[in-house]
Amino acid sequence: MNFLAILRGINVGGKRKILMKDLKELFEVNGFQNIITYIQSGNILFSTAELQDAIQVENLIEKEILARFGFNVPAIVISVPEVKIAIKENPFYKDETDISQLHLTVLRSAPDEDLITDLKEKEFNGDHFEVIGRKVFIKCKGKYSQSKLTNQLFEKKLKVIATTRNWKTVLKIQQLIEDKID
Repeated sequence: MNFLAILRGINVGGKRKILMKDLKELFEVNGFQNIITYIQSGNILFSTAELQDAIQVENLIEKEILARFGFNVPAIVISVPEVKIAIKENPFYKDETDISQLHLTVLRSAPDEDLITDLKEKEFNGDHFEVIGRKVFIKCKGKYSQSKLTNQLFEKKLKVIATTRNWKTVLKIQQLIEDKID
């Protein structure tokens, strides 16, 4: 099974620093194969024959990072087919869209519908989001760094672990999947 692991909050502002070569080694030692890392923010494509359940893989990665590096790093794991579906599902991604406005937040699990409904009732200064399963598609009118649609907001309001990637990164991961995995 082919997966994408998205680590939250590594190599940001000099904190929780993990070199990608060290991360790749950690994955290899734990029996993962075909490991491809992309940029320092913790995007890892890999395959495994043993573990088929994303939750098991998340738990293993988190445990191993804590043991080796000494800090907690949330890991969200999605299957490669889920990545491909996410790109097609984005309601904001159209040919004329400025992709610098688009972001994908991946949630550890699908949130409760009532929590989504409550969050949709709030205004976010012209920024918009749509929740589909465990993916949150974001369109910012300005810079993401100025948006209120953050990991912390989704974690607090939807009660689930979240991590976000800009759409340029999502498209690069798609390209890596097409070039190296498919």
